[in-house]
Amino acid sequence: MSSSAKSDRTPAGDEKNSGDTTPQPASTNANSENETFVGSLDQGTTSTRFLIFSKDGHPIASHQMEFKQHYPKPGWHEHDPEEIVSSAIECIDKAVEEFESKGYARKSVVTIGITNQRETTVVWDRQTGSPLYNAIAWPDTRTNSLVRELRKRPESEKLREICGLPLSTYPSSVKLIWLLENVDKVKSAYEEGRLAFGTIDTWLLYRLNGGTGKSVFVTDATNASRTMFVDLQSLQYSEQSLEFFGIDKNKCALPKIVPSSDPEAFGTLSDSALKGVRITGCLGDQSAALVGQCAFEPGMAKNTYGTGCFLLYNVGEKPVLSKHGLLATVAYHFAGDRSPVYALEGSIAVAGSGVKFLVNNLGIGEKSEKISELAGTVENNGGCVFVTAFSGLFAPYWIDDAQGTIFGITQHTTKGHIARATIEATCFQTKAILDAMEKDCGHKLHELAVDGGMTNSDLVMQIQADILSISVDRPSMRETTSLGAAIAAGFAVGVWKDFSELKNINREGRHIFKPKISEKESRAMFALWSKAVEMCRGWVDAEKNNEENEENES
Repeated sequence: MSSSAKSDRTPAGDEKNSGDTTPQPASTNANSENETFVGSLDQGTTSTRFLIFSKDGHPIASHQMEFKQHYPKPGWHEHDPEEIVSSAIECIDKAVEEFESKGYARKSVVTIGITNQRETTVVWDRQTGSPLYNAIAWPDTRTNSLVRELRKRPESEKLREICGLPLSTYPSSVKLIWLLENVDKVKSAYEEGRLAFGTIDTWLLYRLNGGTGKSVFVTDATNASRTMFVDLQSLQYSEQSLEFFGIDKNKCALPKIVPSSDPEAFGTLSDSALKGVRITGCLGDQSAALVGQCAFEPGMAKNTYGTGCFLLYNVGEKPVLSKHGLLATVAYHFAGDRSPVYALEGSIAVAGSGVKFLVNNLGIGEKSEKISELAGTVENNGGCVFVTAFSGLFAPYWIDDAQGTIFGITQHTTKGHIARATIEATCFQTKAILDAMEKDCGHKLHELAVDGGMTNSDLVMQIQADILSISVDRPSMRETTSLGAAIAAGFAVGVWKDFSELKNINREGRHIFKPKISEKESRAMFALWSKAVEMCRGWVDAEKNNEENEENES
């Protein structure tokens, strides 16, 4: 099926929720000993999936399952670490079952890669291997007040120069501090030297290798660079950062930092239908999507539209510290004689989750897939602008005290206008990020490669092209995040030896969306959005002030 045939489907949940991933039919030589396949475990914010790719990048079999989202308090977002592990094993088993039903042999899966939601933080007991608290998910904002206090420290200004990230609720560091200050079991484990810290990649690798008694306690460079504990230049833990956050490495075990593609560092599966298969690749999900888009040259970029929205721009072998609100991060690091490659990143907290909000919270539309169709019932937003600042605004604004606000509502506003404004919010923020990248790099992007659930809608992609005033390039097979993890794993064991071998992967059936409105119209739309952003500042503090006033009056 061509990508253009999938015009009105807008799944919105995972960062990687994809388009045309129809498994390929069994080949006529399915049992050939010469065939090589690579597995990819893709652990996202709302679901886990496992795909098996052929050497030419086609998904042959897959299985996906959602897991429970926990919201104990407003602004809190948690996952059960044990459920994440069990969902991973089940997805592997079910995908292998489908793979074998098509006549393939499981032994032809030579290796697997892992990609994961980033910043989500897990702590566990080093002696028992049991988690000490739910995983705190990356969009969680319980650390707002903690971040404000940390920003007051004089040393806070130096952190961005070391690790490339601004102080916010986003990175793992502040989540770990909150756990140490608020959870007794975590405090005790820390004081007794039993505490282990990791992001989802570390937790999965630890457990999939067998947990306690095994020596696999690692993280790859892309995930490590999201903690605020790591020096971007050396890719080692920064003593200055650890001291700033008050983390004692003798009391809290930190995983060893290794390249994203390595034949030995990640161990082997100790359970599941692929027991004994080596894990040789690991990438944070947004880095994996960049690799899956084969954006290996400086100046290439991709944008992934899922739960959140994440734009990565390859800047080459030296990190670029942004002066315009972006993050400096590791794009990927393949072992051998290859140097690490860096990226500028713009992170949007709410993308597909904004679409889900309309359905689940406001009852607009029966399901997420229908929001694009609803938005298409109107020609424009009717003057309605929705700043979807449910967790504040991320890059390039970094406004922690903003909350979701809708401007321009009149008696003529319809559900279609609100649906369109919700979609446009992601597209406007993408433009803000691209504008900041142009200022940081001095280079204007002429085309944007895209993937993720929201890209299934032709309307969303056309709106994005119109707002950016550049072309938007959508692949037919949108499981680029999973493909990126497979590529990292395959490189480690020689499935591919050079990037040039990947030049034809996932190139067929790409759809190019070109702008249909003038740049003048686009600028006018963006100016109205920018005005709305400025007006949404301060809502969190205003709410606190109102509460304090009410208490004083009583």
